[in-house]
Amino acid sequence: MAADGQCSLPASWLPVTLTHVEYPAGDLFGHILAYLSLSPIFVIVGFLTLIIFKRELHTISFLGGLGLNEGVNWLIKHVIQEPRPCGGPHTAVGTKYGMPSSHSQFMWFFSVYSFLFLYLRMHQTNNARFLDLLWRHLLSLGLLTAAFLVSYSRVYLLYHTWSQVLYGGIAGSLMAIAWFIFTQEVLTPLFPRIAAWPISEFLLIRDTSLIPNVLWFEYTVTRAEARNRQRKLGTKLQ
Repeated sequence: MAADGQCSLPASWLPVTLTHVEYPAGDLFGHILAYLSLSPIFVIVGFLTLIIFKRELHTISFLGGLGLNEGVNWLIKHVIQEPRPCGGPHTAVGTKYGMPSSHSQFMWFFSVYSFLFLYLRMHQTNNARFLDLLWRHLLSLGLLTAAFLVSYSRVYLLYHTWSQVLYGGIAGSLMAIAWFIFTQEVLTPLFPRIAAWPISEFLLIRDTSLIPNVLWFEYTVTRAEARNRQRKLGTKLQ
């Protein structure tokens, strides 16, 4: 370590703006909203975790859509070049432009796409119709609530105006609908061929697009295999 008084420091320091969120000192509600505004980071981490452990093509496609959505947001911001509110009280931001809000666009893309997936892609496969619909409704409500709260947090914390988060939400929703249609009509028919590529087989990438409810399928298959192995183990011990 360098001795005291012998440190050679750069002229200025910059924060990592990806996770840097400021809120008014002493404002508990603002503090909570600051954590909520980090939701896109949590979503990305969740996707990467799913891809590593599940290696499912539709999940990879979903993440690709989120990436494209971010690219479109960056392009629109630099075309419109509308500044952030209040003369830019926050110095640690990725870009000085605020129209449309990238947080709002990201969360509404994620929520609307997930909503479409839950009601149009996943289908009922067991007899628990009421419970199946109940958890879908509750999950959809939670996703839409999260998207609204993240959008509201950007206005409350003076990172965006209401119009910037509104247009961000509209852009994200439209992008989600377009990407869902593109995935179902164009990409999904290609998934079996992609899953059969040697590189896909080496990386254990799979296609579950023909399985209506992957969660229920994995549960029943795992339970059946566990019982089968348990029977075999019991037979050997006798």
